Amino acid sequence: MGKIFCLMGKSSSGKDTIYKHLLEEMDLKRVVLYTTRPIRENEQEGVEYHFCTSEEEEAFEKAGKIIEKRTYQTIHGPWDYFTVDDGSMDLKAWDYLMIGTLEAYESLCTYYTKDKIVPIYIEVEDGIRLSRALERERQQKEPKYEEMCRRFLGDAKDFSEERLQECEISKRFQNENLEKTVEAVKDYILEMRQGS
Repeated sequence: MGKIFCLMGKSSSGKDTIYKHLLEEMDLKRVVLYTTRPIRENEQEGVEYHFCTSEEEEAFEKAGKIIEKRTYQTIHGPWDYFTVDDGSMDLKAWDYLMIGTLEAYESLCTYYTKDKIVPIYIEVEDGIRLSRALERERQQKEPKYEEMCRRFLGDAKDFSEERLQECEISKRFQNENLEKTVEAVKDYILEMRQGS
């Protein structure tokens, strides 16, 4: 039986980069989340996210296909991120990899059962994260510094120690060296696969 490996961490902790390495180097299928936020420069539809309208989201909701959803009140208005049971996952045949939040992780555990969801939590020192976020934002055509700061501050609450403990997430990966972190996560995934 397949598993969904749920990659989590605060913004600019290196999740996207680790995610790409894992997909390239391991036999994992991707779970592509949906969002109503605007596409960023260098993002592609169906790769980072499925970018959709509020009307499309509403149709998924009416059909009962949204597994989990979170809304962020940004300075540009509300942006929704959600996982859809769109028929693309076959847990009898494959293991999957996705990026999510603690709320997403909890909802997935409820929807699929906890034994099918494996949390992978990435940590980076806050000063390094802030520096990375600022550099990434500077590269955008229209930098959204206020939104970057909102995300950074929101992460302190969203990924607090209390929340991590509530979700029983004790295994953590310190992303001080990308190559070593990717190898450590790969080893962990292999260990979890053998244990199933």
